[in-house]
Amino acid sequence: MKLLLRNIFYSFPIQLLILHFRKYQVLLIFWFLMASTINSGFMKNFGADALFFVPEYLGKVNALSSAAVGIAMGVFFMSWNITTFILHTRRFKFLATASTPFLKYCINNGLLPLFFLAFYLVKSIQFNTYKELLSTGEEVALVLGFLGGFIALVAFSFAFFFGVDRTILRTITPVVANPEFFRSNFDPSKKPHTDGFGMKVSYFLSGRFKFRKARPVTHYNQDFLDTIFKRHHFAAMMGIILAFIFLIVCGFFLDVKFFQPPAAASIVVFFALMVAVIGALTYFLQSWSLLFVIALVAILNILYEKEIIDPRNKAYGINYTNKDQRPQYSRQSLQQICSPANITADKNNMIQVLNNWKKKQQEVKPAILFLNVSGGGLRSTTFVMNTLQQLDSITGGSLMRHTFLISGASGGMLSAAYYRELYRQKLQGQNLNLHQEVYRDNIAQDLLNPVFSSMISRDIFSPAQKFRVGPYSYIKDRGYAFEEKLNENSGKILNRQLKDYAADEKAANIPMMIFNSVVTADGRKMMIGTQPLSFMMKPAAFDNDSSVSPDAIDFAALFRLQDPMNLRLLTAMRMNATFPYVLPNVWLPCNPVIDVMDAGLRDNFGQESTLRFIDNFKDWLAENTSGVLIVQIRDREKDNWQHPLETGTITDLLVKPATMLQHNWFNLQDYFQNQAYSFIPEQTRTNLHRLEFIYTPKIEDQGAALNFHLTAAEKVDVMASFNAANNQQVLKALIQLLK
Repeated sequence: MKLLLRNIFYSFPIQLLILHFRKYQVLLIFWFLMASTINSGFMKNFGADALFFVPEYLGKVNALSSAAVGIAMGVFFMSWNITTFILHTRRFKFLATASTPFLKYCINNGLLPLFFLAFYLVKSIQFNTYKELLSTGEEVALVLGFLGGFIALVAFSFAFFFGVDRTILRTITPVVANPEFFRSNFDPSKKPHTDGFGMKVSYFLSGRFKFRKARPVTHYNQDFLDTIFKRHHFAAMMGIILAFIFLIVCGFFLDVKFFQPPAAASIVVFFALMVAVIGALTYFLQSWSLLFVIALVAILNILYEKEIIDPRNKAYGINYTNKDQRPQYSRQSLQQICSPANITADKNNMIQVLNNWKKKQQEVKPAILFLNVSGGGLRSTTFVMNTLQQLDSITGGSLMRHTFLISGASGGMLSAAYYRELYRQKLQGQNLNLHQEVYRDNIAQDLLNPVFSSMISRDIFSPAQKFRVGPYSYIKDRGYAFEEKLNENSGKILNRQLKDYAADEKAANIPMMIFNSVVTADGRKMMIGTQPLSFMMKPAAFDNDSSVSPDAIDFAALFRLQDPMNLRLLTAMRMNATFPYVLPNVWLPCNPVIDVMDAGLRDNFGQESTLRFIDNFKDWLAENTSGVLIVQIRDREKDNWQHPLETGTITDLLVKPATMLQHNWFNLQDYFQNQAYSFIPEQTRTNLHRLEFIYTPKIEDQGAALNFHLTAAEKVDVMASFNAANNQQVLKALIQLLK
């Protein structure tokens, strides 16, 4: 028994598994990342697990899309085998004397890949059954597609290496068959191999999956062993080069749907390349590899500072070429924009818009509605769109007519802009039923797949393609991919510029929208709208106080020389929804350069903008309306009492101080906005009401995730939430107030 256990421990598969954990642990990070993602751990809130289980290709989730992920997984497995084969063969020199050494290495190196493969299939079936609600037939098709793609890639790879083995054998056989030549060039006594790195191996699995005893190689010359291994290493590296070429090709032709692989496939192939690159650096540079990486980063930093390379994302439509006319981003320049004279002029313009809105109402003193929609990815997008359709239908199509201003963040604003455009087209004579489910289904479609595909294939490997908006050109990256997918999902009706909405907003034919984002350098709000907004740059109480700096910026006023009205609506929506890392921050052409990100960092619920607007026009609202309704559609419950306070673990003592602000960010916004709301009735004569429609999961702690992909079960849960008791009570109150 002791001998059996000893032989098992010193068998090649077990020794290889142990070696992976002893050496080059950095390579195991990629296994961990994939396993954690598949286990709905890593990047769960971004919907990364769904990318692997329901991959999309050519706009569909089927056996073909699943096969693409299977092929990519095969590429990763082969990259893992190739890289570790190159790194570890000097420790297992008996392989040099075996036929098809790489095949035997892969068989014995299969424990980790097989465990992972089984884990993936189990998790895939569970996910698609309980979250995607797929039928048995659909699940079987996805599993068979994945396995078919995986097996095809592995079979192709081994066929390639079998050919290589035969070639190597043909070149080595004449050398071995000629004793005199072999002794003169590979005499073991001249350069015996050093066995210092050799690891003890008793048995290994053969090509027929039978255990064979490892043969000693002490009688071979070191140069002979190196010759055999180096030829296999060269062949192995050719496979990695093919994967690299694949990503470059996909990046250059990503606009062609055929070359848009599922995001999971791009991610896995990227991981495969990273494994290969790390392995190559380790193999060729040895202890110099870390210094090489540091030097490479330093060189890239110099090229970036000199603007020789520029990976920054731009706001599509505005002018970045007139560098000598860029505005100064300073306290003085912002104070000039919101000078008392400018504020008075802009307020007068807005009063004209308010008067135009009133003329379109049927009542002498109508109720005015301010719509606030929260951020929250497609969870919020779906809930907001469904709620807007339901409210508009129940109120007899009067919701948009009563609404004056829409503000908010991220996913909620995607739906609000889409619904407003549908309403605008209906006013222009289009035969549209705004309440059809197809519009809700359109805007709830996946946005994550093209973002991750572009991040890997285009941002990293092919960042050279450009496109044009008017006279200006921009680099295609994941920001562009997001906009194009959003445009496609919405039926290509959102591919417009701000100037296309200016007249309709001025005439109050449609609600006005303010797209906010946040300047990362100082936290100021960047406000994008078609009407001048200098009065929104600081609280009304400080209009004439130049000692108080603005905490918000009128985008069009600051960049008046950069064609701000040419900004794409899709870009304004993306700037409003720029979640860190998923989408690139947008940099803006001023001195010094600034960049902006998601509006949710400052005001995830849109109420801050609404309250400031009401404060500025409180007199007009009191004289011309019967009341002010703030309708907030939010994707998260207020307070935190739905989640019990837990003691946690001892590691929380270290982690909690760093994450406290992150976990309480939206709570802090609620506290601040409740405080600000409480002051409005005291300062105005308006009849103010706040109504909140809130997404509440049917099962507590099992709600939809915050990401740009929703599963079928999550969509059902989000839409059903409108019928929850709390929302129905709010609905009754809204109907009563609009009468």
